[in-house]
Amino acid sequence: MRTPHAAESPGRSSGLASDDGPGEVEQLRTEVRNLKSELARERQQADVARRQADEARAASAGAVARARPRLGWRGPVCVLLIVIGCVLAPVSVLGVWAANQVSNTSKYVENVAPLITEPAVQGALTDKISSAVSKQIDVQGVAKRAAAQLSRRGLTRLGALLSSFSGSIAGAVDGLIHSTVAKIVTNPVVARLWIHVNRAAHAQLVKALSGKKSALTVSNGKVVIGLGPFIDKVKHRLAARGLTLVNSLPPINPTFPLFSAKYLVRARSAYRLLTTLKWLLPVLTIVLLGSGIYVARRHRRALIGAGVGLAASMLVLGAALAVGRAIYLNKIPSSVLPADAASVVFDTIVRFIRQGLRVLLVLGLVVALAGFFTGPSVTAVRTRAAFRSAFETLRGSGERVGITTGRVGAWVYGHRLGFRIASVAVACLIFVFWTDPTGLVVLLIAIVLAIVLGLIELIGRPPRPSTRQDAARQA
Repeated sequence: MRTPHAAESPGRSSGLASDDGPGEVEQLRTEVRNLKSELARERQQADVARRQADEARAASAGAVARARPRLGWRGPVCVLLIVIGCVLAPVSVLGVWAANQVSNTSKYVENVAPLITEPAVQGALTDKISSAVSKQIDVQGVAKRAAAQLSRRGLTRLGALLSSFSGSIAGAVDGLIHSTVAKIVTNPVVARLWIHVNRAAHAQLVKALSGKKSALTVSNGKVVIGLGPFIDKVKHRLAARGLTLVNSLPPINPTFPLFSAKYLVRARSAYRLLTTLKWLLPVLTIVLLGSGIYVARRHRRALIGAGVGLAASMLVLGAALAVGRAIYLNKIPSSVLPADAASVVFDTIVRFIRQGLRVLLVLGLVVALAGFFTGPSVTAVRTRAAFRSAFETLRGSGERVGITTGRVGAWVYGHRLGFRIASVAVACLIFVFWTDPTGLVVLLIAIVLAIVLGLIELIGRPPRPSTRQDAARQA
């Protein structure tokens, strides 16, 4: 038998189900309407906040524009310090180079050592040494004297024949001397001898500048190095090839000009000053530029100005070197040094100046660009936003295929400022402790730093904003 309760239970359960279904739908619709209205309110609040921010920026810009006529002391002092620092920068480069060349024998030898490997200088040395040896031998005179002796002994025809060919014989011997000297000059042994001779000459120069007794040679207003040791090498080689006449020659010591003697007098009076300014000028330049950036109202703008000014001062120094090169080549006579050899000598001597100015030129441009692209200008902001968007897209693409940095990325994002500061500090230390950096080295350090900063931005995984569903699920 069915009981009344058993008969009523299905109907009751069906009625509950039919009553609860529309209620849940209505509740969901209410929640959706509430969410939409709340989202609309948030959007409205965001629009209000954006308008307020725009008005605040406009008011700030107006205040800055109104306050602009009142410069104060920071602006002029900042400009003055940076300008003086930029003016002293090329002077510092010249001072360090001059001090190294004047007082440091090792630096001087390192500077002039490549000259002996230059074809133009080798040709000039070959011509000077060959001419000096040929003048001492005087083959044509020897041939004519021998022809006269033959004629006196009755060998008139033979004497006349020898006299007529004396010029050809002299030319052949001169050619033998020249070819022998050319082979000797291009020999690595002579390269070592060149370094030895220049080291000894510079040691005498240092003695002369410091007021000590010196054997430095001055000839025709030029400080020169003697080529006697090279002549001795040539004599031994010619004697070995059968021209034993050279053994009876007196000592021969032609000279090779290095620089004007008037510069020696000036350098002697400035010797002590140069050795002091070698360290003082660079430090003073850095202090002035740093102080100018520090006292500025807008540090980033001052940093950009200092970088641009440093690069511009190096361009001025490069132009001054070009003018000095033209003056030097016009003043030195071809009889003293051929034009091609003179140009090689000048370019080799000043190559460390050019290397230093290239380093500071690239460094100034890198600092100026870094200051600009980290600033608040529209171009800088859009550039950073474009890179940030590209990194987010790349990170999102990786996460969609299962590549994610996880907790490491979140930790890197939380400490990204420290990583950026550490990266810049390491790059600065690498530049400071790099031995003889070049402009290319500075550029490579800047590129590697940019890549490292990009990796920090890519690896850093920002936390995702929590939604209401997540908050409800967690509750």
